[in-house]
Amino acid sequence: MATGIQYIIRLHLKREMVPFRQLVELVDATGGDIIALDLVRAEDDRTVRDLTVVVPSPDHLKRLEEALNRLPGTTIENVSDRTFLMHLGGKIEVHPRIQVKTRADLSHIYTPGVARVVEAIAQDPNKAFQLTMKRNTVAIVTDGTAILGLGHLGPKAALPVMEGKSVLFKWLGQVDAIPICLDTTDVDEIVETVVRIAPAFGGINLEDISAPRCFEIEEKLQARLDIPVFHDDQHGTAIVILAGLMNAARVVGKRLEDLRVVVSGIGAAGTATTDLLLAAGVRDIVGYDREGPIVRTRRYPHRPTWDQYAQKTNPHLRDGSLHDIMTGADVFIGVSSGNILSVEDVEAMAPDPILFVMANPDPEIQPELVQSKVRVLATGRSDYPNQINNVLCFPGLFRGLLDSRASHITTHMKLKAAEALAGVLRPEELSAEYIIPSVFNRDVAPRVAQAVSRAAEEDGVARRVPPSLR
Repeated sequence: MATGIQYIIRLHLKREMVPFRQLVELVDATGGDIIALDLVRAEDDRTVRDLTVVVPSPDHLKRLEEALNRLPGTTIENVSDRTFLMHLGGKIEVHPRIQVKTRADLSHIYTPGVARVVEAIAQDPNKAFQLTMKRNTVAIVTDGTAILGLGHLGPKAALPVMEGKSVLFKWLGQVDAIPICLDTTDVDEIVETVVRIAPAFGGINLEDISAPRCFEIEEKLQARLDIPVFHDDQHGTAIVILAGLMNAARVVGKRLEDLRVVVSGIGAAGTATTDLLLAAGVRDIVGYDREGPIVRTRRYPHRPTWDQYAQKTNPHLRDGSLHDIMTGADVFIGVSSGNILSVEDVEAMAPDPILFVMANPDPEIQPELVQSKVRVLATGRSDYPNQINNVLCFPGLFRGLLDSRASHITTHMKLKAAEALAGVLRPEELSAEYIIPSVFNRDVAPRVAQAVSRAAEEDGVARRVPPSLR
């Protein structure tokens, strides 16, 4: 049997005109195999069937579609693969927690009984955390301007990503999360909209909003809301990177405060990662972007955030090419674009180099080129060891925020989340190819949640002590 990608092709076939043998020959000519030919329905002069095939690549599928369209009596209705089929009708739905079986049930959950709950919340708004969905619900807010690595594709195109995130929130953190895809890119309109819908939610997760607008949106929302606001592309990435770096440093026998770090890509993720690494004790970080190293002796009028970045980084004013600043560096963290590093750049690093190349789908350098030249290698991809994935952070982090009813997120909470994530791996488990837990490790979310709740209490931003901390 051929190996490759499985597709389902829905065909309309004129009766007596398309023998099965012809379909087999066409599929075979593309290097594929027929898995099944299922009847969907029969009509007077034709049948509708689902042809399930495995072909080596999308290009082979295109050639098969062209051949089928040329076959007399054959029409293609649509082509689906497993990914598209899993998205049919969306990936989430709403289920009530209360069953309504009698008239008495109805009177309790709705009128007249619900009026008493309404009055209780009106007298004490904090009771909304106890008596409504607010206690366990997060809004995932996007404007679709920075979808994955795909860019500005709009709010409708962002919805499948937000739905997927909702699934992960529930699966890993038992948090209910509702996608809110906004048809505006205006900072103030986004802020005003979120402020107006915030009463229903216990937290706000900003997602796939382009920099530098994301910084302003987060800052304004934090100032106006009394629930935590978290931009996952910034802080989720930073927390997982720090956790991975903590363990990578242990593997190579170096201390965080002694590391010389290069961060490539000073957008949302790069800026937040730098801030968290500095808070964790790293002292020597050089940021690099399209214009070269960021140095405080220059001014960046088109990117004011870079001026701020320059004031707290690059203490030795390193300048020059990427190769120049890579020379002697202990760590490279890439949240930029694919294939910008050369083998020579990596070879110029300090002994036992650590490489986090996380651009997707193509890393800053192909891992195969440097696996033998680095001590620890991490990517953002699932087909290599040490995947740096935000899924390791946000479900547990929001579980902890909601359990403690935190009013906002502190740097201390983020540091403790990273420490908890790194600590999921026991010392005897650590290795160059195992510095970060798997996304399927069910200890991750509870450990992160507990650390965040404890930190919220220590920082004085918790409005409730979870049972696990009593």
